[in-house]
Amino acid sequence: MPSIAEIQEEIVQEFEMFDNWEQKYEYIIDLGKELPLLDPKYKVDENLIKGCQSRVWLHAHLGDNGRIRYTADSDAIITKGIVALLIRVFDNQLPQDIVDADIHFIEKIGLKQHLSPTRANGLLAMIKQMKYYALALNQLTQPS
Repeated sequence: MPSIAEIQEEIVQEFEMFDNWEQKYEYIIDLGKELPLLDPKYKVDENLIKGCQSRVWLHAHLGDNGRIRYTADSDAIITKGIVALLIRVFDNQLPQDIVDADIHFIEKIGLKQHLSPTRANGLLAMIKQMKYYALALNQLTQPS
């Protein structure tokens, strides 16, 4: 199982293969199309990420192996691709590793600079929510 840092480096290397941002956006859109469908029962208001211009639903649960499993969907194709990238980084990781993770791939690939201010805020809101879920689920794994 690759670490969060290793997955981020894979993403950075993938984005280095593209010559321009039009190609990078196409890749992000393709990632969104590959995202598994979110079960409709999770498309509820409490799973909506606050601070996103688009509607983004994020669900997290603790897997049998003590690692967090994320699923998500969005009504915007670029946003769906961005959340797919974040799921790739955080999915199937230990809660404490997610809480402690330094998310550097966004800067390295130049994503934040190529998003509108509202999309950039939404990106930060997605990361914050994923880490919040990790923190909450980490509490469940700690002996009382």
